[in-house]
Amino acid sequence: MILVTVGTQLPFDRLVKAVDAFAKELTKPVLAQIGKGTYTPENMKWIKNIDPADFDRIFREASVIVSHAGIGTVLTAKRFGKPIILVPRKAALGEHRNDHQLATVSQLIDRPGIYVAHDDSELKDYLLQDLSSPSREDPSDVGRTSLVNYLKSYLAAG
Repeated sequence: MILVTVGTQLPFDRLVKAVDAFAKELTKPVLAQIGKGTYTPENMKWIKNIDPADFDRIFREASVIVSHAGIGTVLTAKRFGKPIILVPRKAALGEHRNDHQLATVSQLIDRPGIYVAHDDSELKDYLLQDLSSPSREDPSDVGRTSLVNYLKSYLAAG
């Protein structure tokens, strides 16, 4: 199953419409959590909000996650070892108050298991592929080593 999640705070009809437009072409069923959106999907199952008690189970059952670029969803995908396709909200389209989600994806692009779709064509292409899951490596160890090395070189230069 493909899980589309837009979060609970803001609508993201652009993402829901895009997946709905080609859901019939996909080989896996799609479940969309549409939140406060006003668009009603026609080609996939949908629910306004997933009950917190069911969220982990549904996430575990999904083979791929499609989401706004919310860091909580990214971390949950990592925790469950699920590939995630991020579609950042855009302030110019009235989807958020600023473009912090574009900044977020710029830092996450090219990380194992994370795919960034800036348009419907990229999104569809990713959904038609067999995507790799995220690395099981603990990113905090990598970040910690990088920070320690940076501080050592900074202090040595001082």
